[in-house]
Amino acid sequence: MKVLFIGGTVFLGRATVEAALARGHEVTIFNRGKSDPHAYPQVEHLLGDRDGNLEAIQGRTFDAVVDTCGYVPRVVRQSAQLLADTVDRYVFVSSLSAYAEPSAVGATEDAPLARLPEGTSEDLEEVNGETYGPLKVLCEEQVEQALPGRALLIRPGLIVGPCDRTDRFTYWPWRAAQGGEILAPGRPERGVQFVDVRDLGEWIVHLLEMGKAGAYSAITSPMPMQDLLESCVSVSGSDGTLTWVDDAFLLERGVGMWMEMPLWIPESEPTAAGFFSYSNAKAVRDGLAFRPLDDTVRATLDWARTFAEDHEWRAGMKAEREAEILREWRERA
Repeated sequence: MKVLFIGGTVFLGRATVEAALARGHEVTIFNRGKSDPHAYPQVEHLLGDRDGNLEAIQGRTFDAVVDTCGYVPRVVRQSAQLLADTVDRYVFVSSLSAYAEPSAVGATEDAPLARLPEGTSEDLEEVNGETYGPLKVLCEEQVEQALPGRALLIRPGLIVGPCDRTDRFTYWPWRAAQGGEILAPGRPERGVQFVDVRDLGEWIVHLLEMGKAGAYSAITSPMPMQDLLESCVSVSGSDGTLTWVDDAFLLERGVGMWMEMPLWIPESEPTAAGFFSYSNAKAVRDGLAFRPLDDTVRATLDWARTFAEDHEWRAGMKAEREAEILREWRERA
């Protein structure tokens, strides 16, 4: 196949490019040339901007396009309409945030989709916690309208692994490698879900090879948080020990869910029940497979070990704050 990538040099795009090349496909990368412009010198690179500067791909013919970086409907519409008559398949990477009810346990691809509040301007393009999901839905609709029956809509949950710039998962392997007493949030049995970027990239290529279309939720089955953190400690080879601190205690101290304490959603939150329980049955049926947890943790830790000493963590608890909370937890106990 001849595959065009919009983006392709950062995270999921990079993993999917590597999967396509490994499978012998012909790859073309279209982007602004700002993120790692020297990546993949063996493939064709086209410079432009998906927002108003698509001349480099105009009139070009591809078997498929993989769009990993669309967030605003107006912008996605430009590439979808331009390529509608020159590609067979358009892969748009959306999000589990596209679903309207994150509190629904076991939600499938048929679950209701998120919508902007009634009366919201059609020109809204600000992406934030409230608009991210609804805007992704509108992006999906732009692709489907331009290529009816030829849109492949991928809705991943938290994507993890090498080259992840968010630190939302990376914090845990890195923290375990530091050793000592580690603050573990909530109940050990509480489930979490994510997907290794390499598994996701390989599966997207697999779906293209199969000629698939439609929407897919892409996520692991729920696993206990304890399994994840114990893997982090084991793989790192550190002397780390886990101290489980309950939700109420963390909330009393104003600990921030998800970013300050990655993968932690207090069970008192209205969305907690369904947030880590999405169904992956359709994706697994069509080939989504998951590497061993230790493999994901090891690769992520190897990535974290390339960080500079002054790396500014975008997620994760500061060491001093963690030590203070652990001290107070022991005192209460």
